[in-house]
Amino acid sequence: MPALAGDTSGRESRLDGALAEMKQARVPAWRDGALGLAAVLGSAGLLWLVSGDGLLALAYALGLGVLVLALRMGLRFLPRQAEAELAAPDWSVTFAAIERPDEALAIVDRAGRLVCANSRFTQWFGHGAPPRLPLDAPHGEAVEAAARAAWRDGQAGLPQVSSPKGRWSLTIARAGRGEDHLVWRLVPLAQADLLADMAAHIGGKLGRALSREGVQAAVVLPDGHVRVANSAFAARAAGEGAQVSGSDFVSWFRADEGERIFYAREGAKGVPLRFVHLPIADPDLGGGTDPAQTPSLFLILDNEAALGDTRAGLPQIEALLSRLPLGLAMTDRDGRFLFANRAFLRAAGHDAPVPPPYPSDLVIREDKGALADAVRRYAQGAPTAGDVAVRLHSAPQEPVSVSLAGVRGLGEGTVLLSIKDSTEEARLKREIAQATKMQAVGQLAGGVAHDFNNVLTAIIGYCDLILMRHTPGDSDYDDIQQIKANSNRAASLTRQLLAFSRQQTLRPEVLQLPDVVAEVSTLLKRLLGEKIQLEVTHDRNLGLVRADPMQLEQVLLNLAVNARDAMTANGTDTKAGGTLRIMTRRVSAADVRAMRSEILPIADYTALVVEDTGHGIKPSQIGKIFEPFFTTKEKGKGTGLGLSTVYGIVKQSGGFIFADSEVGKGTRFTIYLPVHVPDPADLAAEAPKAKGEARRTEWTGGGRVLLVEDEDTVRAVAERALVRQGYDVTTAADGEDGLEALSRLIGLGEDIDLVVSDVVMPSMDGPAMAREIRRIRPDLPVLFMSGYAEEQLRREIDIPNMHFLAKPFSVAQIVAAVEHVLRG
Repeated sequence: MPALAGDTSGRESRLDGALAEMKQARVPAWRDGALGLAAVLGSAGLLWLVSGDGLLALAYALGLGVLVLALRMGLRFLPRQAEAELAAPDWSVTFAAIERPDEALAIVDRAGRLVCANSRFTQWFGHGAPPRLPLDAPHGEAVEAAARAAWRDGQAGLPQVSSPKGRWSLTIARAGRGEDHLVWRLVPLAQADLLADMAAHIGGKLGRALSREGVQAAVVLPDGHVRVANSAFAARAAGEGAQVSGSDFVSWFRADEGERIFYAREGAKGVPLRFVHLPIADPDLGGGTDPAQTPSLFLILDNEAALGDTRAGLPQIEALLSRLPLGLAMTDRDGRFLFANRAFLRAAGHDAPVPPPYPSDLVIREDKGALADAVRRYAQGAPTAGDVAVRLHSAPQEPVSVSLAGVRGLGEGTVLLSIKDSTEEARLKREIAQATKMQAVGQLAGGVAHDFNNVLTAIIGYCDLILMRHTPGDSDYDDIQQIKANSNRAASLTRQLLAFSRQQTLRPEVLQLPDVVAEVSTLLKRLLGEKIQLEVTHDRNLGLVRADPMQLEQVLLNLAVNARDAMTANGTDTKAGGTLRIMTRRVSAADVRAMRSEILPIADYTALVVEDTGHGIKPSQIGKIFEPFFTTKEKGKGTGLGLSTVYGIVKQSGGFIFADSEVGKGTRFTIYLPVHVPDPADLAAEAPKAKGEARRTEWTGGGRVLLVEDEDTVRAVAERALVRQGYDVTTAADGEDGLEALSRLIGLGEDIDLVVSDVVMPSMDGPAMAREIRRIRPDLPVLFMSGYAEEQLRREIDIPNMHFLAKPFSVAQIVAAVEHVLRG
């Protein structure tokens, strides 16, 4: 763009020379003035001496002074003008900076003149200055408005402008030191080959689907020749298996005197046809496309009715849309339903097989007007599409988006409506959110229970130590027993919290669920009472499960108690009754796959179902029933730990539990336990144990114990309990202290028989300390004390000759555990 940027190289070189000479000729201002005054006075004095006329000399001096002053003033302005010219923008550098192969860039001044542009701009838009660009008519005024907005606001833009040469996105920004220029940037938009895409669809699955429903379809080029057609069109127009691509589209049809159109091959004996014409053009271009140059999609429908009847082609369209999984419906121009497929009615929460008279009948009263207005607007205006947010009668708290599109070619204007059925998606989101929340609550509950177990260990231990100094009948004996009894009650609560957080100790066995149900059935009958009937049914060929039978019995008892309370109005109506059903079911991987659950992995399960006929659970509460301390019972009627314990036991056993309830009809709990397949390696490892082999030991009592515990009260209780039994106890507050104590004892020539250690400690925890000790004493046994589950600790620690003592423990329990380890 040298012509636009200007040839400034010669002018700049001349200005450089002039400016350099003037800068060299410059002198200080006072010296310049003194020399000029001396020159004027000297010449005037010389004239006075020669002529002897003082008046003449004075006039000469004044005239010469005025002349010098005028020259000086002119010279003062000359350098500034040269500097100003030299400071002009270097447009050649700007041109090099904006030269882009994929963008059009131009710079316009305040006067609207194009001062610089890159090659791509001139190639696409010529040498005209923006906003006077050769664009399509609808975009001209928008571009001018954007330019005015850019001068006013500093920047503006349009997502799309178009011309016969393509489409661009436009951005305009004000720039320059004085913000007296606009920088125009036009980036081309990628253009999809709509004709090729539509031809691929009609020649592919969409065309075959239309053929199955009796809809003939053809893509016609602007010159009137068929680009591609589906098999239904080819069979009707030319015969089964014939090729119609490249033929003249109009040649396949004939019209009679009544302007009814038939296939030429069928003649007037055939069925009249209805044409739906859809231009294959980008709708975003608006009126910028030439209809004579636009390819078309023709849908041909059999029509035995008048052309003006909107419902004439409706049976074919309804048959097509009814097979789609999307929720689709169609209304006439007055907003009445013409039809709605099953997916639409299901998504709208409408149970009847036929739709109501109007779409607005499906939404709440506040949204009726908005939906009715939207339907009328799309029916009477141009064929456009849009969305409107409404709230359905079936779910007034959850807005849904209804998509609307004006349909043309079916007589009077009609509107196509669609609703996405998000019921399953919403259910999955709720299940995943509930599972995530339960995991977080479980971690919190496990931490609280672990810390509380330390406190209870100290309380129970001190109670045991005090009771050793009292006998039954003492005044304080009963009080101490009450303290210990309440401490044990608190310990049972912590065990329930640990069960919920999947951190309790389990003793899993391979078993059959019907055997567990049979063991607890007698107790359940007494628990339920005479008014509640117990029904037990089992499937055949149930798979084995691996779980703790005692904990599964606890699950059944907790669920039965909740069911009894639900069927007796929370236990207040003893005359009320109902039925409690306990069922075991065989669930195959195919059954799980059919459920399409995002929570339940695909595998074989044995399901335990507990179902009651009680008052049910409200939808707003069913998502919280497994949370600790949440209960719907009256104050003082329950702790809120029953279902949370069930949840923890099931999850720790590798299973899944789901609750379904309907108010007034009852509640169903379904527990899925994975089918257990015995591992041959495990069976081989159990064989030596089955022979009754046992390790002998020479321990005869006493011994030295290293006790490591960070809780002072727990350490003090354990030390006193072991000392009373004759053990020599060395204590340490953490793992590092324990290693130092062991090294000190070894240095003194003394030995350690057992290490009793807490698991979680600051600085160095128990497992890390045990590994360091094993480097010194590989055969030294370790007894870990913890409130967490034994199985979990064994998986995480994995140290041989490791033993476990659950917190809280009594004095007798820790003494028995130490003795058991030392005896081997």
